[in-house]
Amino acid sequence: MVADEELEEATDLSNSDVCSKYQEASKIVNIALKGLIELCVPGAKILDLCTFGTTVIETQAQRLYTKKVNGISIERGVAFPVCISVNEIVCNHSPLASEELPPLKEGDTVKIDLGCHIDGYISVAAHTVVVGNPEIPPELGNVAVAAYNTMLVAAHALKAGAKNSEVTAAVERITKAYGVNPISFVRMHQMKRFVIDGVKEVALKDYVPEADENDKVPPCQFDHAEVYAIDVALSSGDGKAKSADLRTTVYKRNVEANYRLKMKSSRNLLAEVDKKYPALPFTIRNFSDERTAKMGVTECVSHGLLLPYPSLNEKPGVHVAHFKCTVLLLPSGTVRISGLQLPHYFKTDKTPDQESLNVLNQLKDEEEKRAKKKASKSKRKKKKA
Repeated sequence: MVADEELEEATDLSNSDVCSKYQEASKIVNIALKGLIELCVPGAKILDLCTFGTTVIETQAQRLYTKKVNGISIERGVAFPVCISVNEIVCNHSPLASEELPPLKEGDTVKIDLGCHIDGYISVAAHTVVVGNPEIPPELGNVAVAAYNTMLVAAHALKAGAKNSEVTAAVERITKAYGVNPISFVRMHQMKRFVIDGVKEVALKDYVPEADENDKVPPCQFDHAEVYAIDVALSSGDGKAKSADLRTTVYKRNVEANYRLKMKSSRNLLAEVDKKYPALPFTIRNFSDERTAKMGVTECVSHGLLLPYPSLNEKPGVHVAHFKCTVLLLPSGTVRISGLQLPHYFKTDKTPDQESLNVLNQLKDEEEKRAKKKASKSKRKKKKA
């Protein structure tokens, strides 16, 4: 029992090395996001963007923690496959080489979603951009500003001692003020070592009539030294996104399920998954034999061995924005360690409710103070040099 407690203590934020690994993973996530944003230009292929983002994460991660521990190399690399979802596609689109969609064009709304881990300590982020330099439709500007500000307000509300219902209430309050709707089935999740979808969850909506009883989020309270993905996807429509016609390519191994598979292709696929991706999500694009992987995945999913991350679609013409960041619940408070600033071209004439506005102004003041402190420190270093 003592050994288990020591192990748990060693793998949470009470360990400074663990904090460092989360921070390093976040730096890589932000580097990959910035590179992908620059490549989101007319004519860019979605598959090329996914490949580029994956290469950046893997290359950057392999440069860190190169020393072996007890003769074993530290695992590091992609924690969630790079997904590029365009226009009404909400999330989880990471196409196969044989099923590429048309290249990006001027005015496309692109949602970038990805994750990196160092030794199993995960950082994730999502960002929304527009291709080219078009005039941004007011509805898109509004939903993008709303999604970004909702992420900030939710991160502020998610603190030690608070309940998930309080975060959901904060989300509903600000989205109502902007006149937009959360995507019904998107969840914020606790993350632990090698666990991207933890037990503690936060719903964006308090009640979803169309949801199965088993899909409802149980109440929970947040504690110090926990890590969360603040995941916000909003729509200018009704928010009732459905599984797209696009092939699902992102999956995660369900470690609690076992079944004696009948097909050889299924057994081969599962054996490779157990070897390479025993805990974190992956894309079947990673497998050398695409045809065999597509054949094998069906039986694995039908018996619950693999859990799918299907692409979700809103109705054509509906505007969608997706922002995500990683936060650490430290003794000093909740700290956001991944995610980028809202693109300057997203504007709205709507304002949040007063309570949310107070939070946003407080966050802005804190950000300005940090920037001044950083500039002053840099100036002193230069003067000393």
